[in-house]
Amino acid sequence: MDNSLNRAIDPPRNGNLPDGKLVEQARQDPRAFGQVYDRYLDPIYRYVYNRTGNPADAEDITSQTFLAALEGIQKYRENGYFAAWLFAIARRKVADHYRSRRSQVNLDEVQFVWIDHEMDGSLIRNQRNEALQKILLALPEQDKELLRLRYLAELNFSDIARLLKRSEPAVKKAYYRLIDRIQQKMEVPNE
Repeated sequence: MDNSLNRAIDPPRNGNLPDGKLVEQARQDPRAFGQVYDRYLDPIYRYVYNRTGNPADAEDITSQTFLAALEGIQKYRENGYFAAWLFAIARRKVADHYRSRRSQVNLDEVQFVWIDHEMDGSLIRNQRNEALQKILLALPEQDKELLRLRYLAELNFSDIARLLKRSEPAVKKAYYRLIDRIQQKMEVPNE
């Protein structure tokens, strides 16, 4: 099995300041919000793109997410879960996007786009990745969301638990069971 599924990803970090300090600075000076933007732009975009499959929509929704965060930064209560707060905004913006286009787009037709961003944005190239893609496409939406938050959004288990309103042990258990199921399916040869 490809070890990339098992790698632990730390939250995105640009500079040494913790999120709480960046939020504090952004509250006092909106120009300081640029550091928050720099820190979370790529993970938010990857997450939103994965949900929409459309680069233009992903850019728009990412912009809306950061605008809403900037407008709401004064209301944010520092509790150590800034990333979860920011990704909750992104999730709501994606939901708003689909609600506004419900008559135009069938949500069942939206493809689960899984891009290995370490491959320089190139499409899936080999049979192993194609098999993984098929497995990922067949997953229930809650499992897809868990993978999106862990790998694309690069959130830690604590932030994912907070965002999904579940306990951290429950999120970890669901995640590791999901990884085991994917690994087992990858080991079964195609019929």
